[in-house]
Amino acid sequence: MLLDVRGIEAGYGPIKALDGVSITVDEGELVAIIGANGAGKTTLLMAISGIVRPRRGEVTFQGQSLAGLPPHEIVRLGIGHSPEGRRIFPRLTVRENLELGGFTQTDRVQVRRDIDEACSLFPILGDRMGQLGGTLSGGEQQMLALARALVGRPKLLLLDEPSLGLAPLIVAKIFEVIAGLAGRGIAVMLVEQNARAALRLASRGYVLETGRVTLTGSGADLAADPRVRDAYLGG
Repeated sequence: MLLDVRGIEAGYGPIKALDGVSITVDEGELVAIIGANGAGKTTLLMAISGIVRPRRGEVTFQGQSLAGLPPHEIVRLGIGHSPEGRRIFPRLTVRENLELGGFTQTDRVQVRRDIDEACSLFPILGDRMGQLGGTLSGGEQQMLALARALVGRPKLLLLDEPSLGLAPLIVAKIFEVIAGLAGRGIAVMLVEQNARAALRLASRGYVLETGRVTLTGSGADLAADPRVRDAYLGG
């Protein structure tokens, strides 16, 4: 087992966003997390990556507890996080954004190779190396956010709403890359508003409702479940 989340509670002040959530991710697996806005999906990813500290429960990665570790140490262990809203550095160039993705790596030659490999997935980034991140289109910024996370050589990649607000052709390209990550030995936890597409890609999935896991199963089983179809797939 790569990631084991056991009974975590987390929130913001008096608000409890996660209430006893337990999930697992195996090596090379793509796990989808679906649910309505406010269900706790983003908080779950932030609790794993150390941005939000769980109040109770435990998160272990490759058998090591992540309790108390700052986010940069969690990245160093092999967990990448591409957040909702892309969060690129708009005043840095594409190249500089990508170089920051490899900040935990000591071999700078390897970082350059990793940047080249990331750009092979999104060739348009290679044509935009000297361009400021903030001048890219929304789709190009999402590609940059995903490529930056991959330069960090993650074993597990947390993806938060990668298709949000993007044109269908760009969404198709993003999902094509995500689908191929398992072949690169990268497990994925995918939070995605397009539940149908997420479950189509996923080997397993979880449904979050008001901070709790209410359903789990294979991607195909969840997509066929009438409760999921009615609530998230348009019937």
